[in-house]
Amino acid sequence: MKYFQLLLLSTLVLLVNSSCKDQQASRQEDQAPVSTEPDYMSQGKEIAARTFGVLSSTLQQAMNKDGVPGAIDLCNLKAYPLVDSLSGAFDARIRRTSLKTRNPNNNPTMQETRILDRYQETVQNGGELQPLVVTLEDERHAFYAPIRVNAFCLKCHGVVGESLDEGHYALIRERYPNDKAIDYADGDLRGIWSIEFEN
Repeated sequence: MKYFQLLLLSTLVLLVNSSCKDQQASRQEDQAPVSTEPDYMSQGKEIAARTFGVLSSTLQQAMNKDGVPGAIDLCNLKAYPLVDSLSGAFDARIRRTSLKTRNPNNNPTMQETRILDRYQETVQNGGELQPLVVTLEDERHAFYAPIRVNAFCLKCHGVVGESLDEGHYALIRERYPNDKAIDYADGDLRGIWSIEFEN
């Protein structure tokens, strides 16, 4: 009799102990710390959107005030320093680059060229372009997103003599003798946002 009582008591202890462990594990899962890994995709999208907003509104103001020549001067003198200052504000290196650049300061790096080639191949195959996050060789992270041409862009990046006025293009060539950033149509892939995070 005593043997059966001991057996029953041992089984009861095991069951209670097992139940307590299950409850403790469940509580630990509920209280698991939230990941502190930065969300580079969300950050990249936000930085690109805010930088685009600043650039496009500034460009629109210049265009409204002085037409296409005003926009050309703004891009030549102020766009690069403006993006540079935003890089400092966001603690990230923000660039716009393309396989057909206008400003030589925006020529792509080898890594950016790989991304541009990848996007171009996707376009040629009829695929959909999506933003990317890549881990670089030094363990930093970079965000890339496509930049598409719209009708507004064609006033400076379209086909000369059609959507791009010949006189305006002569002014562009004065500012950028090695310009390659023309002959685009609405919807074309113009280039990419390239955002490298410092942390």
